[in-house]
Amino acid sequence: MPIPDRPDRMRLSDRLEISRVLTGLWQVADIEKDGDVIDPETGAGWLAAYAEQGFDTFDMADHYGTAEIITGQLLARSPSPRPLAFTKWCPPPGPMTREVVRAGVQERLDRLGVDRVDLLQFHWWAFQHSAWLDALHELSALRDEGLIAEIGVTNFDAAHLALAHADGVPLLTNQVSFSLVDRRAGGALSALCGQTGMKLLAYGTLCGGFLSERWLGQPEPVEIADWSKMKYKRFIDTAGGWDAFHRILGAADEIARKNAVSIANVATRWVLEHEAVAGVIVGARLGERVHTDDNLKLFSFALDTEDRARLADAFSGAQPVPGDCGDEYRKPPFLTASGDLSHHLDTMPLPFEAEPNPVRAGGSRVMSGSRWEDIAGYARAQQTGRRILVSGTTATAGEDRIVAPADAGAQTTFVIDKILAALAAFGGAAEDVVRTRIYITDETDVDAVSRAHGRVFGSVKPANTLVVVAGLIGGYRVEIEAEARLGEDVS
Repeated sequence: MPIPDRPDRMRLSDRLEISRVLTGLWQVADIEKDGDVIDPETGAGWLAAYAEQGFDTFDMADHYGTAEIITGQLLARSPSPRPLAFTKWCPPPGPMTREVVRAGVQERLDRLGVDRVDLLQFHWWAFQHSAWLDALHELSALRDEGLIAEIGVTNFDAAHLALAHADGVPLLTNQVSFSLVDRRAGGALSALCGQTGMKLLAYGTLCGGFLSERWLGQPEPVEIADWSKMKYKRFIDTAGGWDAFHRILGAADEIARKNAVSIANVATRWVLEHEAVAGVIVGARLGERVHTDDNLKLFSFALDTEDRARLADAFSGAQPVPGDCGDEYRKPPFLTASGDLSHHLDTMPLPFEAEPNPVRAGGSRVMSGSRWEDIAGYARAQQTGRRILVSGTTATAGEDRIVAPADAGAQTTFVIDKILAALAAFGGAAEDVVRTRIYITDETDVDAVSRAHGRVFGSVKPANTLVVVAGLIGGYRVEIEAEARLGEDVS
C-alpha cells in the first residue's frame, strides 16, 4: 500500500472524531523538570506542525508541565474545526463533592482557554477510596451541562471499568499501557470493550523509545536520564529482562525489514490492530524530534499471519507483566519512573481512620459514616488483639445509594474495596483475610460474584461460605462480611 499523507481517523461518538495516532505531551513535564518552561507561543507552533499533517488530536494531563497552556495557545489561534485537546484530571484521594469536581474541570477549561473539554479523562490512585465513583457521576453531570464533550478514564482495570459502566457512567474510553512488552490490555479489558462499546487509548506502545532500531544489539543501559525510559525500563525488567526484551525487539526488526518500515511502526501497528483500540498515543519531544513522516507509514501496511506468529513466538520467552492495567500505580512493583508514587503524591491517605473502642480496652474500631451505624449500633469493623472482624458490607455509595443495582459482580467489586479500606485502617490487607461470608439473592449471580471475589483473594484463599438468601434489606444483590488476622495466628 502507498504511504498516505494523513493518518487514519476513527469516530468515537457523535461529538468526537480522532486521529488514530494521538500526539502525547507527557514529555513536556520531563523537558521542563529543571525549571526551563517552554514558551507557549513557540510550543503552540510546534504543535501546529503536527496538526497540519493530520496529527491533530493531542493528549495531556494536569501534571504534564505546561502542556495544557501550550495547547491552549494552539487552540486559540486555530480556525474551526480546531484540533482536539484530551486532558486528564488526577486528583489526590479525598471527598469528591460537586464543588471539588467542578473546580478540577474548571482549571482544565481555564488552562486550555476553552468552554468545553473535548475528552476529560479521570485517574484515581486507590479504589479503596470509594469517592472515585462519586467523581465520575459529577463529571457525568458536567457533561450534561456542556462543560465536557466526553468522559474517559485512565489506568482503570477491567473490574472497576465494568463497575463504572454498570453504575451508569457514560464512559467512552480508558487510556492504558499497551505494547509488545506489556500485553495486559489484550485480555479482560479488550473483552469488556467488545461487550460495552468502550474503546482503549493505548500509551507506552514504544516503551519510551526502547522499541526502536537504536537498541538493537545494545547492552543493557546502566544510567537512564529521562523519566520515560526510567519508567519503561522497569516494564522491561518485570517482563523478563533485557534478553527477553531483545527477543521481542529482534522479531519486530525482522517484520520491519520485511515490510520496509521501522520497528516503531511494527510495535505500534500490533497495538493498533486490536479491535478494542481506538488510537495509540505517541509521545512528542517538542522542539527536539518529529516522527510524523515515519508514523504515517503505520497506515501503509498490515501485519499478516506470519508476522503475528513470529511475535507470538517471541512473547513466549518473556514474562507477562503481572496483574491488570493500572496495577502499576496501585501496588508493588510500582512501574513508574521513580519506582514509587513520589512523583505524583506526597502521601496516600487512608480511606478510614481507626479509633479506640470506648467499651473494649485495647480494642479499636472503624466507623465508615453510614447512618445505619448509629441507628443499628454497629461499627464497620472491630479489632481485638490481632483479630479484625468486618461487618456485613453492601455496595452503598454515600448514605444510601445502591451501586450498580442490576450487577452482582460489580457490587462485589465495590464491597471488597470497602472491606479492604476498613482493614487498611488497622494496617491490614487482603493477604490477612482468613474468612469471608457471602450472601446473594439470586443463584445465577454465583459465577460473577465468585470471579470478583477470586480476583482479589485468588492467591490468599481464605475460608469462604456463599449462600443464597431470600432477600437482602434494601434490595442489594450481595452482602459480604470478612475476618482477618494480623501477623502470626493467635488463639
